[in-house]
Amino acid sequence: MAEIPSSAVRKVLESVIDPETAKNVVAQGMVGGVAIRGGHVAVTLDVDPSRGTALEPLRQACEQAVRAMAGVLSATAVMTSERPAPAPPPGPPSRNQGGHSHGHSHGAPAAKTTGGGGRIDVPGVKHIIAVASGKGGVGKSTTAVNLALGLAAIGVSTGLLDADIYGPSMPRMLNVKEKPESADGKALKPIERYGLKTMSIGYIVNEDTPMIWRGPMVSSALEQMLRDVQWGELDVLVVDMPPGTGDAQLTLAQRVALAGAVIVSTPQDIALVDARKGLNMFRKVAVPVLGFVENMSFYLCPHCGERAEIFGHGGAREEAEKLGVPFLGEVPLHLDIRTTSDSGHPIVVSQPDSPYAQIYKNIAGRVWKQLSVNQRGARKAPQIVVR
Repeated sequence: MAEIPSSAVRKVLESVIDPETAKNVVAQGMVGGVAIRGGHVAVTLDVDPSRGTALEPLRQACEQAVRAMAGVLSATAVMTSERPAPAPPPGPPSRNQGGHSHGHSHGAPAAKTTGGGGRIDVPGVKHIIAVASGKGGVGKSTTAVNLALGLAAIGVSTGLLDADIYGPSMPRMLNVKEKPESADGKALKPIERYGLKTMSIGYIVNEDTPMIWRGPMVSSALEQMLRDVQWGELDVLVVDMPPGTGDAQLTLAQRVALAGAVIVSTPQDIALVDARKGLNMFRKVAVPVLGFVENMSFYLCPHCGERAEIFGHGGAREEAEKLGVPFLGEVPLHLDIRTTSDSGHPIVVSQPDSPYAQIYKNIAGRVWKQLSVNQRGARKAPQIVVR
């Protein structure tokens, strides 16, 4: 099916009128960008930050207008104030001008935060946990996949969301080549693999297609994969976070009621410094840290079984004890873990009786035990103010 042209989206948005100015959003320069991928449309609205809260109905109207277009599977609109707000059109001032907005602004503009600002609810999902790292290259995605599979192996109904928009790993690690479908034209069906319900931006775009998106578009895509996917009834949704502490991490921490976070690190000091940053970010937004995983904890020769501590050993355990968080386990650097992940058949399912699969199952059991103990309902999403 031919891609929907951005000009058609802008044409439809001309029907959305800003009640403040009585002009449509296109005419007054509010439509900052339109991104279209396989029937999924994301729109950014450049707004005056002082009107952020008051413009929520307008944002929703834009979403509804685009969603009604033929060929559109899903639509998301986000508000941003990265650029100066467009100058108001000439004419008599309206009664609401002067920087005051309807509703409560909490004393801060909506600038640099994603549109809407409300909590993203995922009906049917009991616990959402983030698997994060302060830097790339520590095996976070391998850990996230095998942790999710470990949860499924111990009888926990589990989903897996690949939240790395710029470098999605799930299509290759789960051997997914098909595209997600939508039965109602509004929500996507997750792709099921090895007993997991999964979703990734990599399922929608080609593997070699770069995602040249700015922060608001990334946040929009994450919201869409949480809100507009038919996850169904799940005990746990594991979110494979992108590395670092940027827009995607803040969107999830601010707007999703995360039940906790798992921090992945290697034993070496440079990785632990970044892991500490990741932990502190979650603490600042009141997300419980479920514990540390030390990946590449030691090297095991696949031929002779000799053990070598290439990156040191025990650093993550010591860091966890120092910071007062649980230590969930150590995973060796072993060829089988790497090759099974690269082939799309992770070790927990391809070699379920191996000692390495058992390590992931043990980690999953410790995570599930913490989640089961803390059955206190959804954590309130924190309010983050950016001044």
